[in-house]
Order: sequence, then structure tokens, then C-alpha cells
Amino acid sequence: MNILGINAYHGDAAAALVMDGQLVAAAEEERFNRIKHCAGFPRLAIEYCLREGNIRLRDLDHVGVSSDPWANLSRKFWRSLRRSLSPHTWRSAGRLVSMGNIRAEFLRMAEGGLAPDTRLHRLEHHLTHAASAFFVSSFERAAILTLDGFGDFSSGLLGVGEGNRICVSGRIHFPHSPGVFYTALTQYLGFPHYGDEGKVMALASLGKPVWLDAMKKIIRFDPENLIELGLEYFTHHTHGVAMNWREGSPHIGTLYSDRLVRLLGAPRQKVEPLTERFLDVAASMQKRLEDVLLQLARHLAELTGETRICLAGGVALNSVVNGRIRQETSFRQMFIQPAAADDGTALGAAFYIQHQVLGQPRLFVMEHANWGPSFRNADIEGAIQRHGLTGRRCEDVERDAAAAIADGKVVGWFQGRMEFGPRALGNRSILADPRRADMKQILNDRVKHRESFRPFAPSLLEEETSVYFDQDYPSPYMLLVYQARPGQEEQIPGALHVDRTGRLQTVTNRQNARYHRLLACLKQITGKGIVINTSFNDSEPIVCTPDDAIHCFLNTKMDVLFLGDYEALRPPPARQLQDEPRRD
Repeated sequence: MNILGINAYHGDAAAALVMDGQLVAAAEEERFNRIKHCAGFPRLAIEYCLREGNIRLRDLDHVGVSSDPWANLSRKFWRSLRRSLSPHTWRSAGRLVSMGNIRAEFLRMAEGGLAPDTRLHRLEHHLTHAASAFFVSSFERAAILTLDGFGDFSSGLLGVGEGNRICVSGRIHFPHSPGVFYTALTQYLGFPHYGDEGKVMALASLGKPVWLDAMKKIIRFDPENLIELGLEYFTHHTHGVAMNWREGSPHIGTLYSDRLVRLLGAPRQKVEPLTERFLDVAASMQKRLEDVLLQLARHLAELTGETRICLAGGVALNSVVNGRIRQETSFRQMFIQPAAADDGTALGAAFYIQHQVLGQPRLFVMEHANWGPSFRNADIEGAIQRHGLTGRRCEDVERDAAAAIADGKVVGWFQGRMEFGPRALGNRSILADPRRADMKQILNDRVKHRESFRPFAPSLLEEETSVYFDQDYPSPYMLLVYQARPGQEEQIPGALHVDRTGRLQTVTNRQNARYHRLLACLKQITGKGIVINTSFNDSEPIVCTPDDAIHCFLNTKMDVLFLGDYEALRPPPARQLQDEPRRD
């Protein structure tokens, strides 16, 4: 049984392939076409998945699309009647993901399209989020919580997963949305681009939550409706949402109203400095989101009686609130798969068909994020030669890389299969020594060229989590923020944020043997099995191919690049010819 799931015509377009109940491949379209948060049809990602599975389009039995324009239709209709809201926004979205459009897209691919008997499924957005979280977890039964901006007229789902079934117990419907709250305030703070919310999460640590009373007017928890917005502070419910979901990066129009400006003051323009007021607004919005979501999580725990929770949706990338759930609710175990945002709905669509539609038993547990393409040493050798680099084959590449990191070098690390999701987790990473307080500035100046307030994350041996942080629960996908233990600021200053926290990745040999060994070698050399890990990119999607990696390496000031078993060295600088005295 071959099942393809896709997220199409939406930000973070992606594809995932499940064969006989096992995940075979999953990747975002942006990694191939190099357009960040790419929307549109994920043709290149689909082609990759088929190559990885060694099958053709005609071999697919089912295709699931993670959007159903007919979902929650009665609510859309009555909302339009009551508010005189033009249905254009949701109706046009339905046209974009029509099955006719999807079949036509497949027909434009090689091999003449899908087989006539391939079944296409429209799947409601938040059900695919829920499936992406629960069906690939190790839990036989767990509570489920999905939260995002909007998908199919809904912004959240509460439920329970058991075996191969998901039962929905509650929803958050349009126009209320925790994602819209966070995106609107992100725009207000002068960060207008799709995906900028993570920047504001980092910015929040620099301010104080002095605007908390104002935030309580903007968003609140309600036991009946779950989450409610102060709608007078937003425009999405009266003017619709101006979205551009074409092939390029998506764009969302302004979501906040003049009433919010009167409440908080003039918004920041992108070029303005980040004054104390804006820092405090960021701190207040983050604190308010945490308070509301913790109330919602406690409500879900009481509703279900469960001590395990699976999270998904774009809001589940807010690693600060994720890190508080086990400490401040009755949930003791949690699972968040690495592509928790809309890219992960491709994964959820495939597994929803496998289990909820076809009733097949669960056979797969996601234990790592490495579901993208890999490259042979021969491919790497060819790329090194094409770019005029000198390649040295290493006898012990992990130890060589660890020695370079310990020596203070900025290391490009390109190994194995590319990660699925927004985090580089040790296969497409830039690595550096966390013992150096100046390493954040070095990385920003020489490689990342991004805002100085954004932190860099630590990767560490899982067994040493409690050595550095106040919790020891595994965080394999860099989706939990923990507080550092007293005294660790001096030990690993490069890996901690200004508030002494780290968005950490725990690493085991089972999850990633090569990366685990690099950390073990680093511990032998420095006494610390921990490293700064940031994504291998520079204002672009994370690198996918050896050519991508070399291009990024040559256009930044990384010190050394390890690809597979090779160390790649920069070409020597062009020799400067000088006039020599003429000799007769």
C-alpha cells in the first residue's frame, strides 16, 4: 500500500510517502526550489519521495491533501450571513485545492499522472495535524492538541488518540485563533514576513511583561469556546485575510486593527529600532500566550484524564510554552514531531489515510527527523571538484570535526539524510563551541547575518541533559526550552539565551549515530558533550545538496566544511602578481 500525503497551495508546501505502514520519505518543497516557506504544489518534494521509495506516480494507491474546503462549511455559511463577510477568501481557497486541480498538477509531472484508480482524499487541516502528532508517536493512547493560525475555518483541535483512531472532543473555530493573535502582534512589532513569529519569541526575553493587562483584553481562555480573541483588535474577521499562496513565499496582509494601535501605541516600522516599549510588548504577548495555552492544556488534561499529550500546529513550535507543560500541568509525557507546522500535515495526511480511513494497525514510530535526501561520497567528491575545493578524506570525520570545534572554528556539518521540519538536527548544521561567550557574535557576523537578539541552540548528549538544564526530559527535535542550572552561564555561555534558557536538542546514538559520536568526541576533548547547533543556511532555506552546502560555505566565513567522510578546504587565494625588477 503506497500513500502520498501533500500540503499544497499553502505555506511550507511538502510531501510525505508511506509504504506498507512505514514512513519512507518526507521533505519540504523549499529545500529543492530554494524559496523559503514556499507555497504552491510540491512537485519537487513529490518527485524526491517517489525516488526514495523507488516507485512511480502510477504506483500510488492513495493521495491525501491536507485541506478540505468543505470542512466546517455550515460555520462558514452562517458566519458569512451574520457578518456580511464575503466568502471569497474561503471559497477561493477551496478552488485552489480542488481535486481537479490536484489531478491536473500530477498530470503535468512525468509518467502521465496518477493511475485512474488512485484515490484522492480531501482531509480536514487540523485532523491531519492531529494525525501527524499521534499516529507517529509511541503512545497507545494520548490527549491531542493542535493550534495554528487557521486551516479550513478552524484554528485548533482537542481530542484523544487511541490505537489507530482519533476522536475529536473540541475545536477552536474562526474567528478565534492563538496563531492569529501571535502573528498580528508579530506584525505590530515590525516583523511582517511569514515565519517571523520565532524571532519575536526570542525577542520576548529582552523585555518585561508590563502590558499584560492589555494582552488580557486581546486573548483569553474560555472553558466553553476554549480560546477567544478580543475581535475589535483584529481585522481578519471583517475584511478577510489577504493571502498570496502562489509558488513563491507566502504573504499575509495586516491582521491588527486601529483599535489595537490605540491600546498599545504606534506600531513599529521594520526599519525602526527596538525600543523598550516594543521589547515589553513582545514579552507581554509571549507571557499571555503561555498563560492561555497552559490553561487550555490543563482543561484538556481534566477533560481526558490523560497524562500523555501530542502537540501539533504552528503554535506548537513555540518551544518556550512547550517547555512549561510538563512542569505546570498534569501531563507527564509529550510528543511533538519535528515538522509540527503545516509542512507536517503532509505526514499527517498519509497516516490519517493509513489508519483512520483504511483502519490499518500502527506499525511506525518516529524516532528521528532524517527523512530527506542523502548523498554518496561519490556525489560529494563531484561537488567538491566542481567548486574548485580541495577535499581530504578523513579517517575519523567525527573526531576531526570535534577537534575543529574545540579549537574555536565554525564548522559546516553535512551528513546523511536531510531533516524534515524547520530545525537542523545534526545533519545540515553549523556547529561551534558553546564555551565561548563571543561565539554568538562570531556566528552572526561571519555566517548567519541575522538579528543579534536571536539565540543559538545547544545540542547535547541526552544523558547529560540534567547536567546543564533544570529538566531531564528528552528534547530530540529542539522544540522545548529549559532553564539552565545555576553556574552554567559561565560554562556554556554561547548556547544560552539572555534569560539563561536553551532551546535544546538531546541526541542519542539510536537517533543519529554520527552526530552522537561527534558529541562524544567533543566531550573527550573538552570535557563537555555539548555544541552550538544552528541551521546550515544564510537567509535561505536549509541546504539540501552538497552543492548547496558548498555554495553557503563559500559565501560565508565558516572555517571548515565536513561533507560525509570529506573535509573540504577553501581554494587558496589568488596569487597576487607583483612587478619584479627587470633583469637584463
